[in-house]
Amino acid sequence: MSENQNTPLRKNFVEGVFGAEDNSAANIGSSHLGKYSSIAVKMFHTGVLSPKEMLLPAFGEFASKLLKGITYYRTLYFVNVLKINMTYVTWILTLISIYDILNNPLMGAVYDSTRTRWGKARPYIIFSALPYFLSTIVLYSGAIFLGDRSGDDPKKIIFVFVMLFIQETFSTIYTIPRDNLVTLQTACPKDRITVGLLNNYIGEAGSQLIYFIFLPLMELNNKGYINVPLPGIFMIISAITGTIGCAANVAMAVGCKERIMLQPKPAPIQKSVFYVLKNKYALRNFIAEFSVSWWSEGGYSWDVVTQQEIFGGSIWSAIAYAPYNILDVLSITLIPKFQKIFKNNNRNAVVALRIWDLLCNAGMLAFGLPLVHNKAAIIAVYAVFYGLNALNNGPANVFEAELNREINDYTEYMTGERPDGTFRILTDLILKVTAPLNALLTIKLFKWSGYDPTIDMLPWSQGSKVIYQKVFFLFIGVNIIPRIVKMIPYLFYDLVGEKREKMYVALNERRAMLAREDNLSEELEELEEAIEHMG
Repeated sequence: MSENQNTPLRKNFVEGVFGAEDNSAANIGSSHLGKYSSIAVKMFHTGVLSPKEMLLPAFGEFASKLLKGITYYRTLYFVNVLKINMTYVTWILTLISIYDILNNPLMGAVYDSTRTRWGKARPYIIFSALPYFLSTIVLYSGAIFLGDRSGDDPKKIIFVFVMLFIQETFSTIYTIPRDNLVTLQTACPKDRITVGLLNNYIGEAGSQLIYFIFLPLMELNNKGYINVPLPGIFMIISAITGTIGCAANVAMAVGCKERIMLQPKPAPIQKSVFYVLKNKYALRNFIAEFSVSWWSEGGYSWDVVTQQEIFGGSIWSAIAYAPYNILDVLSITLIPKFQKIFKNNNRNAVVALRIWDLLCNAGMLAFGLPLVHNKAAIIAVYAVFYGLNALNNGPANVFEAELNREINDYTEYMTGERPDGTFRILTDLILKVTAPLNALLTIKLFKWSGYDPTIDMLPWSQGSKVIYQKVFFLFIGVNIIPRIVKMIPYLFYDLVGEKREKMYVALNERRAMLAREDNLSEELEELEEAIEHMG
């Protein structure tokens, strides 16, 4: 076959793999979609969410962040409370990660094919919240009924593995639908930005509440001022947060409507897993993520070590974090200013604000490492640079959340599908290739630090400047390079301005068309009436 004959074949192959699907908004002619243009434009520009629908996801996020706050100390719990060797902990977490190879694709496929009268995401949130939060409570109560067995006792290791296995199973069933609920509620970016902003700040309050309770209790215990065993602290906090989390997330699922029209018969899984190839923005992000997926920070709670041992305890840590906590809240007032500066260009905003954060981290590291032995100086350095980091948090969270939604929406634009569940199957499978490398590096970095977790967390208890310099580096500096790599794809992101708005208009035209053609007019009419009333 000649070169000229091969060229059409290659072109057809490239178009088939990377081009838009025939029934997608990118390919359907404007003459067919044009009659829905009026409602499509209004869907893009007009908010439809009620105050309840904006607040319920935020309360659900608050509850989830409460539990995530205690989960943040997971490795510390395994090593310091259950007394399991760090090597065992690392390999347990690696095996659970590998289990995701089966768990995530299965749930992703089931989720993408789900169409019920309750919607696509809400049924899973309602029925999986209880087992997810309950399994987490049991996990962090294990030290109570396992007693003082030695750290290498097989019963402890088996318990941790089994409970993490159960938790991970229901976490996947719960998390995939929950993360996509807001996108299914509204097609209006303003709505989604508002919900995202409420999620961030109310959720952050949940995280800070756990830190405010946990760290002082831990310090008072270590100094002998109180005698509340750490196993009891983990059990009580996990029980309270798990109960709140379950109730809040069920309330969110019951009280929020799904308005986005989805194709009634989704593509088969063997096709939708490759839809990442039709989304050039997601593909670039995956390549960057894969290139640093073997990276590790050592797998331990280096922030806790820094606060308790380098800063000198909860009171000094509160001083170090005070500028951040104040400016983090105030940064919300800068959102309109930043929107004006970047002219609603999410790409430019994300790149600029990520560079800002990297410079803050680099400054903190450059000035902090030589002064790690001087408590007043290291606290001052941390307070200044971390405070500057917080100053852009509100705008950064808004721009980055919406940019990520745009990337996901581009898949629907190119394929006619919304494969939120199966979309990451291919990328997740490939990322697991580097999981063993990540585990090995975690173990090596932990040993490299020279840190001894059997010594109580008291100010300067390790007695070595070199050890604490390594701890501070693992806390602040080790992830600078991966963050730079992950920022590179956004330099080539061009879904901005008129191109972005045209995509959303075409998407909404197609959603309206599907609703009409498949006799789902009741939902569409309700949406149209709401838009007309609010517009």
